[in-house]
Amino acid sequence: MTRNPAQTAALMALPDEVEAQFYEALQQADLDKLMALWSDDDEIACVHPGGPRVVGHAAIRASFEAIFANGPIPVQPHAVRRLQGLAHAVHHVDEQVAIRTPDGIAEAWTHASNVFVKTAQGWRLVLHHASPGDGGQPGAGEGPSTLH
Repeated sequence: MTRNPAQTAALMALPDEVEAQFYEALQQADLDKLMALWSDDDEIACVHPGGPRVVGHAAIRASFEAIFANGPIPVQPHAVRRLQGLAHAVHHVDEQVAIRTPDGIAEAWTHASNVFVKTAQGWRLVLHHASPGDGGQPGAGEGPSTLH
């Protein structure tokens, strides 16, 4: 049985599953699959590395449509750290991205936060915020998890 992207997203029972589908959609340049993962809330937001805050479904869709015009995004999440409550989850990750340059493929790193909320339809993405990384290895600069 083939499922449409919305049906597939509805089956996401955990934030980790939604996040895996998010990165898969980026790797496949699958705009419909990607957008099916977002909450229906009007205030969903996305910040692309070095870019402005993009708010709302139409604006987020347009931003990814422009990005996907250049093809899939070869991105892999690493060093995922998770904070989770009953109805929210925050993941902060290092993203390894393969970038095409005139000299060939180069590796770039970004730092991203993915925020999820639990809705009647299951877990949904409400924020993806990616910032340029420092070029180091994943988890660079991480210390022990100690509350001050």
